[in-house]
Amino acid sequence: MSSRQYRSALERKRKEQSAAEKKAGDFKKKEADKRLAAARARAAAARFSGSSAASKLREATRHEDDANKALKEAAQWQQKAATLGKDSADLEVRLAKALATEGLAAERKRAQELQLAERRAAMQRAEMTRRLEQTESIVEGVLVHVPAPKPEKLRGLLLGASSEGELRVAREQARIRSVVERANHRDLIQMDARASATAVDLLDGILRFRPHVVHFSGHGDEDGALFFEEDTDIAPKDTAVTPRVFAAAMAATDTPPILVLLNACDSAVQIGDLVRDIVPFAIGMSDEIMDGDAITYAANFYAAVANGHSIRSAHAAGQVALELAGLTGAKLPVLACAAGLDPAAAILVKPAE
Repeated sequence: MSSRQYRSALERKRKEQSAAEKKAGDFKKKEADKRLAAARARAAAARFSGSSAASKLREATRHEDDANKALKEAAQWQQKAATLGKDSADLEVRLAKALATEGLAAERKRAQELQLAERRAAMQRAEMTRRLEQTESIVEGVLVHVPAPKPEKLRGLLLGASSEGELRVAREQARIRSVVERANHRDLIQMDARASATAVDLLDGILRFRPHVVHFSGHGDEDGALFFEEDTDIAPKDTAVTPRVFAAAMAATDTPPILVLLNACDSAVQIGDLVRDIVPFAIGMSDEIMDGDAITYAANFYAAVANGHSIRSAHAAGQVALELAGLTGAKLPVLACAAGLDPAAAILVKPAE
């Protein structure tokens, strides 16, 4: 081959090497993105129980599988780039020899080019060996076993407040406990009911009981504030807890609740912020709701949950129960979800398989 043919072949090899190195870089970036997505999915799984946690773990596994595939692809392209680099170095040697044979350069220049080409060839071979050894080491250590979260009972914190006694919060809590005790999966549910709940009960329940579900029944106002009772044995008084403070209480734990149900007038005002920043699912009332409507919705919602139905189905069951009873508040309960979550796939109570 002539020096011109060697030079053309060398340019071709260098372009192919550059393209292979770009491919390797693209797959490395894809691997990093997938590992980050897997880590986020596992962090979300720790906040759920039952099928929601399992769904997130499966999502994390899919991301890890994709990351492993991207890593292997990157290794293959790195190996190809190293091989092309070796070929380029060999072509440089042959080109230098061809130039010397053809007399296109002075004797001294020919010797310098040959020496430089041989040095580059040695460096490329050493780099190829180093990359191959590094890739093998990474592939061997890529699979990490992450144990699944331990199964546990669904914990529900029931908070009721009505300082003047006009709301039947104790009856609401009794109805909820009654339907749960008759449900198929009653042994998988644990309730902590506080009928004259104070703001202190709210934080204490979050920190000590670590509930998966927080249920509030009582008064609310148009600004989204919830009214708890004051801790006093004299004249009963209310304490307003603003949406900001309530959200802060939900977030004041390493394991925020999966679901918050605010069975109070106008409480839907704050559920959008709750699901955006803190909890996966929240339910609130879009307007004033009658006491009987609130009790009926809550009892049927928790009956569905305790019988193994999804959050979406439980919400629908509560609304249908209001219509069957001839009550007017069927459209008042509003269900909100965090981005990317499906309430139809969120089953809070599910026996171990």
